[in-house]
Amino acid sequence: MPALDDNIQYLKGVGPAFAKKFEKLGIHTVRDLLLHYPRRYIDYTKPYAVAEAPYDVDCCVRAEVLQKEPARRIRGGRTLYKVLAADDSGTLTLSWFNASYASESLAIGQSYYFEGRVGGTLTHREMLHPNIRTQAQVEAGPLVPVYPSTEGLPSGRIARCVEAALSAADDLEDPLPAVLLTRYRMPSRAKAVRGIHAPHSVEEATAARRRLIFEELYVLQLGIFLMRGHGRQKTGAPMHPVDLEPFWRSLPYAPTGAQRRASNEICADLCGEVPMNRLLQGDVGSGKTLVAAAAIWHAAQNGWQSAMLAPTELLARQHAATLADRLEPFGVNVTLLVGGMKAAERRVALSAIADGRAGLVVGTHAVLTDAVQFKNLGLAIVDEQHRFGVRQRGLLAGKAHSPHLLVMSATPIPRTLGLLLYGDLDISVLDELPPGRKPIKTWFITGRKRRDMYGYLEKQIAAGHQVYIVCPAIEQNEMDASIQAVTTYYEQTACPLLPGRRVGLLHGKLKSREKDAVMSAFKAGELDVLVSTTVIEVGVDVPNATVMVIENAERFGLSALHQLRGRVGRGSADSCCILISDNEGKTVRERLNFLCHTQNGFEIAKYDLETRGPGDFFGEAQHGLPTLHVADLVQDTRTLRVAQDEAKALLAADPNLAQPGHRLLADEVERLFSSAGAMN
Repeated sequence: MPALDDNIQYLKGVGPAFAKKFEKLGIHTVRDLLLHYPRRYIDYTKPYAVAEAPYDVDCCVRAEVLQKEPARRIRGGRTLYKVLAADDSGTLTLSWFNASYASESLAIGQSYYFEGRVGGTLTHREMLHPNIRTQAQVEAGPLVPVYPSTEGLPSGRIARCVEAALSAADDLEDPLPAVLLTRYRMPSRAKAVRGIHAPHSVEEATAARRRLIFEELYVLQLGIFLMRGHGRQKTGAPMHPVDLEPFWRSLPYAPTGAQRRASNEICADLCGEVPMNRLLQGDVGSGKTLVAAAAIWHAAQNGWQSAMLAPTELLARQHAATLADRLEPFGVNVTLLVGGMKAAERRVALSAIADGRAGLVVGTHAVLTDAVQFKNLGLAIVDEQHRFGVRQRGLLAGKAHSPHLLVMSATPIPRTLGLLLYGDLDISVLDELPPGRKPIKTWFITGRKRRDMYGYLEKQIAAGHQVYIVCPAIEQNEMDASIQAVTTYYEQTACPLLPGRRVGLLHGKLKSREKDAVMSAFKAGELDVLVSTTVIEVGVDVPNATVMVIENAERFGLSALHQLRGRVGRGSADSCCILISDNEGKTVRERLNFLCHTQNGFEIAKYDLETRGPGDFFGEAQHGLPTLHVADLVQDTRTLRVAQDEAKALLAADPNLAQPGHRLLADEVERLFSSAGAMN
């Protein structure tokens, strides 16, 4: 029988090779595997008729096999197998690449359950690589768990390994106080874990999931409140009030009311007895950097150093140049510290930081290294909060004794959700744009109009403007040829359709120096077009760029599309964003049309959260908190509020979870928040 702390490689069906693949999912022990929950179930008890199956959505269809087509060799040396199935409502073409066993397992004249994503057209339905179940299999196990997986480790393999590990579930200790189990009628942890992995009914799966969601959110809230409590000791950087008017008068334009309001909130925090712990949240182009500059100026007037952490070297250089213009006239020396600096430059920067000549340090992760020693750091600022984990912002704050902390994010979050997500932070919102920012026209077209669009791009370039083209993937996906890969697109589409124009290529697999060189060339006007992945999403400021083209727009969340759209419209010329998608799904078209008619990032965020959920909204663990495995921060808001109230009540009685009965809870908090260190 497996033990909870056994290495996963010793579990039946795993071994050293698969253990390495499990590690990619953060699974190292049998315990980790048991706590790796299904993200959904395939419910074979309610199959769709072929004609009623929803388009482009994973679903189950029951149909009879009519015929098998001969195997066909296709490009790339692959073999295509096709089977035609049907019911009274219509026909369904089933396809597999290099999988003869799937086709061979089917008997003509027999009915099967097929599960997968329905594509094709409304009159000609198709399904690629479906899962197959017989009637007997469905009766034996009506709900089949589907797990988060990775390359070379499909959900089915994970399910078999979980089955081998389930006997160890009884050894799982329950971290929840017994009083909560009684109060909310929840099963024990061991029963819930068995119920979520191998439910005999929808009701059993629901009860297990409800209990585990509560546990995860309860532990999350305990961790957030503990972080906040630990940051509430007396500040190590006391400051006195300073009139901001000299700073505002030095600007070439007047700040917005929202910028003044946020700056006043921040400066009031800086003069408080406990360290500031604030999130500055604002839409694309709302002027967060100026508010940060006001806070840095305030700190400098009080004799304290400031540090700003940016997610990329390019953005760090951009911030350093902008802030130097605003602050150096007041005698605040701005020092840049990034990984790409020469050794001599780095030594000069480190010396200026250590002896206090650097009033502001702007840098990347290089600022977090042990070599960086501040003389008197009073204010730490993290830009693009969603790109950094809790631990990383803690490392920056750890460069001094209880400094003030300001984190900034251009990802608008509805305020109620923000208060729950960022429970350890107070929140300031910039909800108005500076005067002169023109709305960006947004159009939604299909790929059939791509050549016409390139004619429009040619006119924009001829007028002296620049263009972004964003693709969702770096390399071509064999399973889905409709996804535009940036490298192929650059070679086969952009360059041929824009002959004689200077076209650059940018993606995440390039080395940092290569990325910076391409982006710097675009910023300097040495490139007419930049074909890129979403690496240009954050903070890049090129006022001469007037067109943003986004291929496969259906692959992005609306908030991500809004962020990309915000890369244009930064100069005086009219700008536009062109969304390209051939997806015929009604929901996709509604989402993209919504973006075409809406400029408000907070409205877009709310719509995005409601229609796609937080996984797509935040991307891969992009909210700066531990990755949640079972809870949904939108759907489970009511449970989150209950968990929050219970966490407050527990910490009121035991502020540090020091009582023996709370040891398991303290361990769970540590385990959950240790995952935050792996975030980008």
